[in-house]
Amino acid sequence: MTENTNSDKAPQVGLFVTCLVDLFRPVVGFAAMKLLQEAGCHVSVPLAQTCCGQPAYNSGDRRAAQALAIEVIKNFDRFDYVVAPSGSCAGMLKTHYPDLLKETDHAEQALLFADKVFELTSFLVDICRLQTVDRDFPGRITYHDACAGLRELHVRQQPRQLLHSMRGLELCEMPDGEACCGFGGTFCIKYPDISDAMVGKKCANITAANAPTLLGGDLGCLMNMAGKLSRDGSPVEVRHVAEILAGMADEPPIAGESRPDRGKQK
Repeated sequence: MTENTNSDKAPQVGLFVTCLVDLFRPVVGFAAMKLLQEAGCHVSVPLAQTCCGQPAYNSGDRRAAQALAIEVIKNFDRFDYVVAPSGSCAGMLKTHYPDLLKETDHAEQALLFADKVFELTSFLVDICRLQTVDRDFPGRITYHDACAGLRELHVRQQPRQLLHSMRGLELCEMPDGEACCGFGGTFCIKYPDISDAMVGKKCANITAANAPTLLGGDLGCLMNMAGKLSRDGSPVEVRHVAEILAGMADEPPIAGESRPDRGKQK
């Protein structure tokens, strides 16, 4: 990715790409950059960025998490805003860094840093005041609210507002839509049986929504649900919400191959 060449008066945004996007779904990063640029931001992707530290933090390795947090803050210090296409990673940066570093020399930096961190759709709607997306998506979708984005950052209406503005798109809410998918980082490793039951129930709710496409804002959740849907032989396609909003849904869906009739009404 390269920097945008918008006016220097534009908000200076550092895009926190996230590990999963970088390794498994780069199109999400490019879609996020496209949306931010279209919203009038000057976007940069610091090449030295690393993991947000969430795996270490959730595993109790506070020292490793602190080291990663300090590195992230240093790499993104020069920006007006830090935006991540992930409620989970944005939640770590915004809500956990201040507590993680409160008894260190970086406590004040962590507080200042947290104030400028946003999840992608929240930033577009709440900060950039974007109300509509001038694009088409002719079909039905259902939406998964990732736990961290929903509960830590209050991200729920923002992606729906943007999706509702797209021509041809119909949003079909699934039953018990706010239920966890069972991914939960180290939780799914420590308690695989419980995690499997949770994702099984979640995928049943997705099927009940009767929508050909599942969207969400957190790649970890999406990969978990896409894997289960694929193993079950489900035709539901799974994509990150940024791909649809940016008009970049030409690549195969997560854990699957694209169909010619992708997302169309039946």
